[in-house]
Formats: sequence, structure tokens, C-alpha cells
Amino acid sequence: MSLKFMKPESHSTVEDMDPLAGIANLFDASIVLIVGMMVALFMTFDVMAMLDDTTDVTITKRSADGEIEIVTKTGSEIKVQRVTDTELSGAGTRLGMAFQLEDGRVVYVPE
Repeated sequence: MSLKFMKPESHSTVEDMDPLAGIANLFDASIVLIVGMMVALFMTFDVMAMLDDTTDVTITKRSADGEIEIVTKTGSEIKVQRVTDTELSGAGTRLGMAFQLEDGRVVYVPE
């Protein structure tokens, strides 16, 4: 009975026997994947337009609890406004009408 398969071969190197030798390649691949995801997020949220001083950007976002924030960038000035449910009163001029559609969107119609 031959036990040839149990003997290490003479031409094997230390890298062939090291089980952690491939970890460096996995690290490099994960870095490439993370950078790719960051680029995709920047393109999705149009972050590059936020960095350009010549563009005006408005972003509306709703949190999990229903609070709405409006982020407006004009030139190099950025303003964040929080929309609340509190009612306001006072004197003013009527500018138009707003209609709420069946899907919840509100449409403003100027007079």
C-alpha cells in the first residue's frame, strides 16, 4: 500500500501551503467593490452638482417618522428647511391653489 498522497511534494512552495495567501487578493477586490459603490451613490444622488458653485440644487427627503426636509443650494449657500405640521396664521396675499392628488402628491396651480 502506497502513501504517496500523504507526502508533501518537493516542488511545492511556502505560498502553496499558506492558507491565508489569498486574503490579500480578497482585500483588493473588496476595495474595488467599495469604490464602485461610492461612485454609484454619487451618481445616483448627483453629489457632484452639490459641489459645483454654478448649479442650483433642491433635494427633498422624508425620514422614517414622516418628517420632511428640503435642502436647497444656491451658488455656495446651502439652506436646510424642516417642514412641520403646525398651522400658521397671519395676513397675506393669495398666490394660487394647491391640490392633493390621490397618490398623495400636492400640485400647486398659480392663478
